[in-house]
Amino acid sequence: MTTSSDQLTSIPIRWRRSTRARRIALRIDPSDGIVTITLPPRATQGSGMAFFQANLAWIERQRQQRRPPPQLQNGSTITLEGETLTIRHAPTARRGVWHEGDAIHVSGDAAFLPRRVLSFMHDQAARRLPGAVHHWATRMEAKPTSIALRDVRSRWGSCTRQGRIMLSWRLVMTPPAVRDYVIIHELAHLAHFDHSQRFWQRVETFCPARKRAETWLRRHGGTLLQVGNTSTGDFLPDTGVLEDGPVASLAEW
Repeated sequence: MTTSSDQLTSIPIRWRRSTRARRIALRIDPSDGIVTITLPPRATQGSGMAFFQANLAWIERQRQQRRPPPQLQNGSTITLEGETLTIRHAPTARRGVWHEGDAIHVSGDAAFLPRRVLSFMHDQAARRLPGAVHHWATRMEAKPTSIALRDVRSRWGSCTRQGRIMLSWRLVMTPPAVRDYVIIHELAHLAHFDHSQRFWQRVETFCPARKRAETWLRRHGGTLLQVGNTSTGDFLPDTGVLEDGPVASLAEW
C-alpha cells in the first residue's frame, strides 16, 4: 500500500488492492482526510485515478464535513456505552481516575490527563467487551477461539477463519445496541465467512435493528475512531464511501 498525491490535486491518496472488492471504491479517512482508493484484482491504477478525478466534487464535500478530533481535556466530554460523560480534572485528589455520576474524574498533573483518560477507557473496554462477546456467542451457539481488543482506527471488528475475533477498544464508547451489532456481525462470520444473503439473515436474526446500528456508525463512528488515535489503518466502514457501481453494504469491515 502506498500513499501519494495526484498531480491535479493536493488531496493525499492511499492505494489498496483487495481480492474481495468487486468494484472500485473511494473512502475518506475521518482523521486526516486521506482518500483510500480500493481496487478489485483486475482493475488498473489508471482506472482508479479516473474514478477519483470524476468524483472530486464529492470528495471535497466529504473532506469539508470532517469534524475536528475530540479533545481529552478538562471540561470536554467522552462517551461510555453511549452515555456522555464530562471529564473533570481533580488535581489534588489521590484516587487516580474514577467514574462518578455523569463525569470521569482525573487526579494528578493536567499534563497527564489525556493519557489517564485513555487508560481508564482501555480498562473499561477490557472489563466490558469480552463479556458481551461471550453473551452473544452463547446465544448464537458460536465458538470463537480467542477475543482480542486492539487500538485500530480502521475497523470496528474482524474475524478470521480460525475463529479469532478482534474488536476495537473504542467500541466501548458506542451505545450497547451498536456494540452488540458489531459483535453479532463478527460472530456470524463463524458460520458464514462472507457477506452472503445467508450471512445477513443470521445477523438480522439476532440483531433486527441492524440498519439503525449501521446508520449510527456512519454518522458518529468516524468521530469515535479519532479518540486517542495513534495508529493507521486501511479500511474505513463508517465514513464517506463511493463505489463504481451499486453501493455495497457499509457494514463490510
